[in-house]
Amino acid sequence: MSAAVDTDVLIIGAGPVGLMTANLLGVRGRSAIVLEARSELIDYPRGVGLDDESLRTIQTAGLLEEIRPYTVPQHISRMVNGKGQVLVTNDPRTDEFGFPRKHGFNQPLVDRELASGLDRFEDVELRFCHEGVDIVDEGDHVRVVARVVREGEPATTVELTARYVVGCEGGRSLTRTWMGVDFEGRSPSTRWLVIDVDNDPLGTPNVYLGADPRRPYVSIGLPHGIRRWEFMLFEDEPTELVESPEFMHRLLEPHVPDPTTLDVIGQRVFTHHGRIASSFRKGRVLLAGDAAHLMPVWLGQGWNSGVRDATNLAWKLSAVLSGLSDDRLLDTYDEERRQHAADMIEINMYAGALMKCGPVAARVRDTVAGALNAVPSLKSWFTDMRFKPMPRYAAGVVVDQSSRTPGSSALRLTRRIAPFVDAPGSTSPVGRQFIQPRVNTCAGTGVLLDDVVGHGWTILAWGNDPTRHLSDADLAAAQRLGIHLVAVFSETQREWAEKRYADSPVPVSIVGDVDGRLKTWFDTRACGVVFLRPDRFVAAACLAQETSPTLRAVLDAASYQPSRAPEGAVR
Repeated sequence: MSAAVDTDVLIIGAGPVGLMTANLLGVRGRSAIVLEARSELIDYPRGVGLDDESLRTIQTAGLLEEIRPYTVPQHISRMVNGKGQVLVTNDPRTDEFGFPRKHGFNQPLVDRELASGLDRFEDVELRFCHEGVDIVDEGDHVRVVARVVREGEPATTVELTARYVVGCEGGRSLTRTWMGVDFEGRSPSTRWLVIDVDNDPLGTPNVYLGADPRRPYVSIGLPHGIRRWEFMLFEDEPTELVESPEFMHRLLEPHVPDPTTLDVIGQRVFTHHGRIASSFRKGRVLLAGDAAHLMPVWLGQGWNSGVRDATNLAWKLSAVLSGLSDDRLLDTYDEERRQHAADMIEINMYAGALMKCGPVAARVRDTVAGALNAVPSLKSWFTDMRFKPMPRYAAGVVVDQSSRTPGSSALRLTRRIAPFVDAPGSTSPVGRQFIQPRVNTCAGTGVLLDDVVGHGWTILAWGNDPTRHLSDADLAAAQRLGIHLVAVFSETQREWAEKRYADSPVPVSIVGDVDGRLKTWFDTRACGVVFLRPDRFVAAACLAQETSPTLRAVLDAASYQPSRAPEGAVR
């Protein structure tokens, strides 16, 4: 019998990743304690870019309306050279996941809402002034020793126990040190000065990446009238120099009419890092966010990569803690997240290299950029942000579409029957994030799809009632596991479908495809049914007649233990 513990999950570090993980556990009914060494949240801006994937996770956490006021959508980025010529424009216009691709945001205020969101949950707690100093894996639980230091009080220590520990305490992670894993990558010696200013003296939106060989810089318009500048420091400029008002004014003179009257709210020097842990898991202890990977800032992916970790990990912890899934499921967290984080680090390092070109290399860069911009298809590759590696899980909680093999998914389809051969697309959607259009239901119109399907697993079928392709045993398992069944029809057929399938053996949500996006998605892929994970990634895709055997393969890939699952337990 397992020992009694203080909480399901103990999270070390109350940065955005720790707070998001706690919120996602809370909405799934799990208990968590978040330990933070500081006496309050960090109050200065760090991250400035928030993408559509992160907003979708915020939606899942139930905090979308609280956080949206601190964001600005369609945050366009332009890389310009020393003459002001635009080398690359980054202005993606897709909203395939329910939101515009890019947003600027005010991180301290967003983090504050994440912390406030924990108050909704009786069994989730944030403890300030608690610094984790030791970790002991006891086999069936983990014991954490924390040092408690409050102003005016003598330091004390406390011990807390949990089923699992997630280290989210940043680049100097105690958790990663305890795990004994390598922190691989590079830390370039280049230093950057960040200056944040209130009452934006420019009043212009969006982002400029100044790839100026004389001194690379960044200028960013942020919500609530904040302007950020970043300037590269040269090797002969000591860090102490940034304390000089004259030096600051000299940096800012080319960028603002009067640098002497700025309302500076923060300044600091930092170095970009590109590092990743060699493993994200050791037994009952896991890493997430900056503790797992340090992301260069150029594409605004530090905050977002950490949130991807939380999104992937929280539902798996919940499945294991509820007894639905074997502990092996947590191995897929490392399997799915580490490679994509490494890919994001590489492309950010490359973007940084373009920014910091010397005069000769800059002339070559500018010439190449001019040639690429002259070709519309290549120009749109940058404008639409298609260079950004989108997560695709080739291994983990996925099922190969052609062979139905659990645990892996080939990108290319190999089956030769007509629906596969004739489909316009030759690649499998398995392992990629599913779209989120607005849909109609009997309960409301213009609803985001995730708000219809809920927090758990979903079997979603186009133009079909999925219950017609599942056995009685399958339906019993689906009900026991809390799997949501959804049938999508063109909006013109929704009323008919609601009447036609009112007598389904188990409840089926009928969804109306208002603008044809779901129809287009299925039309260009060789499938009529998809199995959506709680993080909205496609675990499996199949033809309608293959729904039953595909369900069994999905349960295998997810290490599910249906016999141990309480009624409606999948979350």
